[in-house]
This record gives sequence, structure tokens and C-alpha cells, in this order.
Amino acid sequence: MERRNFQIYSIPGYEEEIGRWLWCLEDVRKSLIKKLTTINPNLIDKKIDERQTIGSLLYHIALIEADWFYVEVLGTEWDSEIRSLFQLEDRSDDGALIRIQGQSLEEHFYRLNKVREVFLSHFRTMDLNDWRRPRVLEHYDVTPEWVVYHLIEHESHHRGQIFQMLRELQND
Repeated sequence: MERRNFQIYSIPGYEEEIGRWLWCLEDVRKSLIKKLTTINPNLIDKKIDERQTIGSLLYHIALIEADWFYVEVLGTEWDSEIRSLFQLEDRSDDGALIRIQGQSLEEHFYRLNKVREVFLSHFRTMDLNDWRRPRVLEHYDVTPEWVVYHLIEHESHHRGQIFQMLRELQND
């Protein structure tokens, strides 16, 4: 049995503390992608009961990451290239996630990777003062540090949902 090492590292090229948080964010994504590359691609659009599909959750994960990045961290309009990856809003009028269908795993991976690439590139030049500087918005104040924490939590939650769905779908 291969000996494993459970430690958190700092991604090179970042302020050390920021790099550690980003390593955690990347670790969640790595485990999600690793699992999804082993599945039957037909499972992406398969619906169980009233739950969301895996494809809808992947779209949602990428959209939320982009939204927190542009609105809360940067306080700017979305980059047009990133905006073009999201042809649909992620929620219907009743607040439920919309159903994304007919997109390949490669399309979902491309969207997730492109958003993450832009996200990570911004933090390369960030120092700890900016990392902890609150962005003052209409209804709340938020720091980039908290945004990264929230995105780790958000993606971990949906990764758990996806893994549970895969267990059920693969047992059918």
C-alpha cells in the first residue's frame, strides 16, 4: 500500500498564506475532476428524483466562483470571455438550479478550468493587506480571504452531492 502524506502546501508564486488557501481550493477541484474522469459521460445529464443533474451542479460551481470573483473580490463587470461561458443564469424563476443538458464533460471541465485560471492569476499579485481588506458592498463587507473560504466550502458541498449521486447512478 502506498504511503500517503496529508499536509497542506502553499502553491508557489503566491504570498505563502494565500497560496495555502488556494492549495485547499485546488485540492477540492482536483478530487472532483479525478472522480469525474472515470465515469460514464452519460451520467452527467441523468436526473435522480427531483435533484439536480451533475452537469447542472458543475455549471453552478463555475458560475458561483466567477460571480464571487468579479462582484466581491474585484468589484467589476465580468470579463466578456468568462461571461460567454455562461449562456444561462443558474436559477429558474422559482429559485431552483436550472437544468443544464447536452454538454460534454470536456465542456464542463473547460468552463471550470477557465474560471479557475482567471481566478488564480489575480491572486498572484495580491498581498496580505489586500487579502484581508474588506470590500464594502451594499449589504455586507467581504474580504478575498473569506471569498476563498466560502468557495472551498461551496465546492466541497456540491462535490459531496455529486459523489453521492454517482454512487446511486452507478448502482442502478
